[in-house]
Amino acid sequence: MPKQFIDILGTGQSLIQQTYNRFSKIIPSENIYVVTNEEYIELVISQLPEIPVDNILGEPMRRNTAPCILYANMKIGQKDPNASIVVTPADHLIIDEDEFLQNIEEGLKFVTLNNSLLTFGITPDRPATGYGYIQQTENENDSRFVQVKTFTEKPHLELAKFFLKSGDFLWNSGIFLWRHKIIDEAIAEHLPELYNLFLENKDVFGTYEEKKMVNRIYSDAKSISIDFGVMEKAKNVFVLKTDFGWSDLGTWNSLYTLQEKDEEKNVTIGKNVLLEQSEGNYVYSNNHDKVMILRDLEDFIVVDTDNALLICKRENEQEIKEMLNEAKLLYGDKIK
Repeated sequence: MPKQFIDILGTGQSLIQQTYNRFSKIIPSENIYVVTNEEYIELVISQLPEIPVDNILGEPMRRNTAPCILYANMKIGQKDPNASIVVTPADHLIIDEDEFLQNIEEGLKFVTLNNSLLTFGITPDRPATGYGYIQQTENENDSRFVQVKTFTEKPHLELAKFFLKSGDFLWNSGIFLWRHKIIDEAIAEHLPELYNLFLENKDVFGTYEEKKMVNRIYSDAKSISIDFGVMEKAKNVFVLKTDFGWSDLGTWNSLYTLQEKDEEKNVTIGKNVLLEQSEGNYVYSNNHDKVMILRDLEDFIVVDTDNALLICKRENEQEIKEMLNEAKLLYGDKIK
């Protein structure tokens, strides 16, 4: 189950439901689109019944963010070629929603008045190697919107330390704002092969042939991110430095860092968890019938789901992906 569909924060809502509720305060449901793997369309419909079914776009296979953004942009352009658009991941944590929505409205006003591509930058507080970084140009006119100089994807630790020390770099939030026409032109210029695949079939959008057409396009399309394919190459890219409390929740440690802790610095998500003589642990359980009793643990991650149990030191969490891949080789479909 992808993390956007899970109540991973113990709030009673999945991350995609939190994302929808956040944006529904300023954007009507009929103007909200979801692009997801076609396997999850029914799951999106069940979790977000407010969104029109026609606004839930299914991808037949993974092709990274450029194809899915172009797909949505083509659909939106049919409805409103003058639209201003926000692109956001469905699985991020936003702590200060009022500040976030104010930034969104400021950003939409900026891209409506300027022929620019805008991204939100986050002030880094540690040399994280799992995030992309944005280097700003010098701010000559004291504007909050600053032109981007370079993008760097997931640097090694020493380079991340340099970025943090220099003060010129921000984390790339993966949140983008632009007008339909401007991103359309940018993809046409920098990813012409991908753009032409969609353009050749433009008249099929909104017909019964759309699904078959999308399957064919995705089979032929290269997997490429919008960051690498467009944002790193375009000259009209700006960044807005933001401070609304953000995390992409990419690791268990990121959850631990952001959530409320008890006196022993433990974080527990789920019911029936008893910790004794334990400190600095992150414990997650989605089984409300099972009692978890943990003793003499320090700085561990313990995650108990329906079909798997993970126990490892927090400092070794970067190895979890390797462990998971190995477990899948051994146990196949039992691991999800």
